[in-house]
Amino acid sequence: MIEAFFKGMGTSTAQMVLCAQQTLYMLFVSLFLGTVIGLVMAVTLVLTNKDGILRNKPVFFTVNTIINVVRSIPFVILMVFIMPFTKMLVGTRIGTTAALVPLTVFIAPYLARLFENSFLDIDRGIIEAAQSMGASVFQIIWHFLLPEAKGSLILSVTTGTIGLLGATAMAGAIGAGGVGDLALTYGYERMNFNLMLFTVIVLIVFVQIIQSIGNHFAFRTRNR
Repeated sequence: MIEAFFKGMGTSTAQMVLCAQQTLYMLFVSLFLGTVIGLVMAVTLVLTNKDGILRNKPVFFTVNTIINVVRSIPFVILMVFIMPFTKMLVGTRIGTTAALVPLTVFIAPYLARLFENSFLDIDRGIIEAAQSMGASVFQIIWHFLLPEAKGSLILSVTTGTIGLLGATAMAGAIGAGGVGDLALTYGYERMNFNLMLFTVIVLIVFVQIIQSIGNHFAFRTRNR
């Protein structure tokens, strides 16, 4: 029955499962890498700004500029622009693995800005209290900054994940596979409205699940 349903849309169950797997692979691998890089960038900004405990204007200016420059480039243009860099890292310009590079470059600065705002919302008195107790920079980050901002950070990752999901759909333009590639190749190019509608519904379901999970964990964190 399910197979007949997908055949009626010009595809197959196996193909749909593969596309879903490719989308999840691109989403979560690039999200993990982008989150790590984004956290490093955000912490660097917070520590080196004019009110930071490691005030350093050149470092702050450099990181801040990188974030602003990358965020100002639309993902489709960014994806094509860094193709030589992508080939240097993974050995190819096209495919699911190749898409991880532009996806990570796209999401890291975006998350960095969200994380920075989360850290800046922390009461400065907490940081001053940590310093008065003789805490090192690492201890301040690990035991004060991250725990205090945890709920907000979860919501930031949730927001970033939803934005990244849209980018994985656009990554279909370089043959990255996934639900977006299915919509472009078998939906748009063949004028298959039913398939395009189905892929839109799948993406909407993904977004609802991601947002619900993010809200749940953020709520639990903030009410402990």
